[in-house]
Amino acid sequence: MNMRRMASVAGVLFLVSTGAYLTGSGLVDSALDRPDFLARLYPDRSNATAGLFLELINAMAVAGIAMLLYPILKKHNQAFAQGYFGSRIMESALLMISAAAPPLLIALSKDYGSASAAEHSFFVEIGNLLIEARAVFFQMAMIALSAGSLLLCHVLYRARLVPRALSVIGFVGYAALLASACLSLLGQDAGPVLFVPGALFEIAFPIWMMVKGFNSAANEQTR
Repeated sequence: MNMRRMASVAGVLFLVSTGAYLTGSGLVDSALDRPDFLARLYPDRSNATAGLFLELINAMAVAGIAMLLYPILKKHNQAFAQGYFGSRIMESALLMISAAAPPLLIALSKDYGSASAAEHSFFVEIGNLLIEARAVFFQMAMIALSAGSLLLCHVLYRARLVPRALSVIGFVGYAALLASACLSLLGQDAGPVLFVPGALFEIAFPIWMMVKGFNSAANEQTR
């Protein structure tokens, strides 16, 4: 596959990843963000199941992006290319671990329906722990994503693979995401404003790859 096609496919996977995550997490969160989630989750499990499927697509797309961009990036900085590849694979693994919570919660909800009233508080406590674990693994995945993507943006900027202004937006966006994820793990809510630059980059960058590809320095044939 030549570099131009690899960049285009990677761009598609970026958009697939973003769309799958936003839709999937929205479906799962809508099923979990209610006081009586254990009582209603198993009977209404279709949304959570669909959301889980989309979250797994997101995790697989992340791994695909890592594999497609590595041959391009290593021509310009092999150490940073390896760092980016490793961070995205780690992100994919952490996202899959995070996605294990919904099926466990569905099974817990099924047992909750047949449990006695005295046992309900125990089930709720376990459910809350699973939700908290899901959030922690997700934030760890965001730390892996942002740390690795800072390396990506460094290579993009130094090699001029894309307009430097786009690389700078990426730097700002992933630095903000890293700060937000670290604050979340410490129990602090940084608010949605820190997600804006990263969101802009993760829309503009894949579209650029799909339409323009990388500059001529990266458009060499590889096998």
